[in-house]
Amino acid sequence: MAEPHGSTAADLTKGAAGAGTGTATALLEVQGLSASYGPVRALDGVSLRAEAGRITAVLGANGAGKTTLLRTVSGLVRPTAGRVVLDGEDITRAPVEAMVHKGMAHVPEGRGVIAELTVDENLRVGSLFRGKVGRDEFDRVYDLFPRIAERRDNPAHTLSGGERQMLVVGRALLARPRILLLDEPSLGLAPRIVAQIFGLVRQLVDTEGLSVLLVEQNARSALSVADTGVVLNLGRVVVTDDARTLAADEDLRHAYLGF
Repeated sequence: MAEPHGSTAADLTKGAAGAGTGTATALLEVQGLSASYGPVRALDGVSLRAEAGRITAVLGANGAGKTTLLRTVSGLVRPTAGRVVLDGEDITRAPVEAMVHKGMAHVPEGRGVIAELTVDENLRVGSLFRGKVGRDEFDRVYDLFPRIAERRDNPAHTLSGGERQMLVVGRALLARPRILLLDEPSLGLAPRIVAQIFGLVRQLVDTEGLSVLLVEQNARSALSVADTGVVLNLGRVVVTDDARTLAADEDLRHAYLGF
């Protein structure tokens, strides 16, 4: 890809090793992570930090490696190189169920619900890795998402796209994660629903100290709620910086973010 007008390669990669991170504590660190699908290298030495109590947005076009990054961090894809460190512990090769116990929850792209089960039953499925979950924890999810509370006895296939997204996020929250990995939560949703979901995520970060690693193609919406932005292109980090700084960089937005 050609460099955006008025910027040099050095300008765009400034801060790729950690600009915008300040002195905050990194709950999650990705160090030189590479991953491949057969001969195709999807990630090529990606490094980033997700700080405690903040939203880190990973942005880029289709094929940039965003979804592969989350799948590799959460253990669904095995890396060919690099490390994933959660709160100082190397979890690179930990099994997926161990990730949940260590405080990581992954909401993959696609709103994977079990269509034949009710909303309440879907939530119970999401709590299995945690063992016994109290009624108050289910009530907390319903308080966060009144729309799905109204439909708790309805089969999941009757929900709208936005309601399904609320359900899968609520299901992940039942695990009481320290860090939530969100993959394209805005995909196919109306702007009003996107704003509602992103607003709730921001609320959880601000009031409960949740940390979020957010993958999004809707860069404008993601940067409006994120603290830090990381731009990927062809499996590599192009730039890492404060979210507001990235949103204001017209050359970078046009070159990599599409707005």
